[in-house]
Amino acid sequence: MKKRISFLASFFAVIALCLSLCACSHGATETDVWREAIYTENTEFGSGEKTVLVEVEAKDKSVTFTIHSDKKTLGEALVEHNLIEGEKGAYGLYVKKVNGITADYDKDQSYWAFCKNGESMMSGVDGAEFKDGEHYELIYTK
Repeated sequence: MKKRISFLASFFAVIALCLSLCACSHGATETDVWREAIYTENTEFGSGEKTVLVEVEAKDKSVTFTIHSDKKTLGEALVEHNLIEGEKGAYGLYVKKVNGITADYDKDQSYWAFCKNGESMMSGVDGAEFKDGEHYELIYTK
């Protein structure tokens, strides 16, 4: 009888441990995209005549980049400071990585939404003119 009780207690302890590890692992995957981030605080870049703000949002956190540049497009300015990476496609640059954080639609249906003043943009970052005083958002979306 003591062996059976000991076995059952061990069995339930192992089950509880497995469940807690699964819960912790799932939470880290969902909320820890910032682990890959290069910048975790607001940062300023460049020295050009024009200035834009680019807010990067992922899960429950965000940082704002103040970018000074004389580049023609936002995409050029972001690439210049290694803030985005992606693939050239038929419609321009498909942004896959922002601030070191990867969004991989093929893997987990995540992507980077591109907005201006809270409104979805109809062009990509390389089609957005770099105009003084503009405010853009790159939002990790899943």
